[in-house]
Amino acid sequence: MHPTASTVSPGSARGSYAVLVVDERPLGESLSRAMRRWDVRSLRGGEALKAVRGFRPRAIVLDATTGGRLLPRLRAALPGVPVLFLTPPDSPPDRASWLRAGADDYVTRPFSVDEVVIRLHGLLRRSAAPLAVGDLTLDQETRQVRRSGEEIRLTPTEFELLRLLMRHPGRALSKAQILDRVWAYDFAGQGNIVELYISYLRRKIDADRRPMIHTLRGVGYVLRPAA
Repeated sequence: MHPTASTVSPGSARGSYAVLVVDERPLGESLSRAMRRWDVRSLRGGEALKAVRGFRPRAIVLDATTGGRLLPRLRAALPGVPVLFLTPPDSPPDRASWLRAGADDYVTRPFSVDEVVIRLHGLLRRSAAPLAVGDLTLDQETRQVRRSGEEIRLTPTEFELLRLLMRHPGRALSKAQILDRVWAYDFAGQGNIVELYISYLRRKIDADRRPMIHTLRGVGYVLRPAA
């Protein structure tokens, strides 16, 4: 079922947002009409993978059934860009199922363009808003990280790993989830890459301070405010 037309006003968008819609041309056209200040591009899977080299979207809309195979490659090309899944009517009722599958948020068919726009606004706000857990802060725009006001310099991979942990404070993330969201592909059992980068982060975030990054044996890793 195609999305219904929308009359959402573009006034709530601050500036022009770039959104990539994969394999959903009717939705892309509807979004373009509804949100004229947005740069919406609707492309096929192969076209999308080529286009992201020059087109840097702020969010991606992806069909969860047909486009799931593209997600690792899109994540690799666009780390940190939020992904909105379009899920089938018989989707699992719990949000966690789609979050585990790699979505940052989702809408279930049939949906209206209004609903997609609202979800995209939420993703865009969260992807730009500073993150804070205890005395640790991360600015997603400037990519500055501070703890107790002291700046901490991170590599791009360390930054993405910390951002993932800070987006889910208090929630245990498994090695598989971290590999999927930070490295965007399967290391064929080489989960020790996660252990290695967690150790790098600990040296910079927790050094000479009360620890925030914790290992839950057999489960994964969690970031909490320092006790």
